[in-house]
Amino acid sequence: MCTSENNKRLQKYLIESLVAALFCTLFAAVYEAFSFGVYSYFMLFACVIPLSGCSLPYSIITFKNRDIPHITALHLWNSGIATLTVGSIIQGVIEIYGTTNHLTVIYAIAGGAFCISGLTVGLIRKKIVMSNYQQR
Repeated sequence: MCTSENNKRLQKYLIESLVAALFCTLFAAVYEAFSFGVYSYFMLFACVIPLSGCSLPYSIITFKNRDIPHITALHLWNSGIATLTVGSIIQGVIEIYGTTNHLTVIYAIAGGAFCISGLTVGLIRKKIVMSNYQQR
């Protein structure tokens, strides 16, 4: 795949993560407006996860013209960030409701596993590509 297609894909992911962060911000504002003054830090800071997990790294890769990771690594990473974001929102909803649930820790575990898998695939793929390049 040519570099311009990779760059377009990364820019698409960057825009999608910014839209996700904006949605999380609006969702938290509307949800807490109807919660009678009760708020949750999980709900307030849910927008930080896609911003710091996707928007920041993707903008750095785009503006510094770095090689983008393999598509599998990107999909695993994006799945991890989405899982962590949804888990944060659900934990916020549960806290605003006034109860607790120990099953929400599964979101953190699954999101972390996806992110670690994405990093692992990206690093292994990069090592394979570099070793093939050095053999030539």
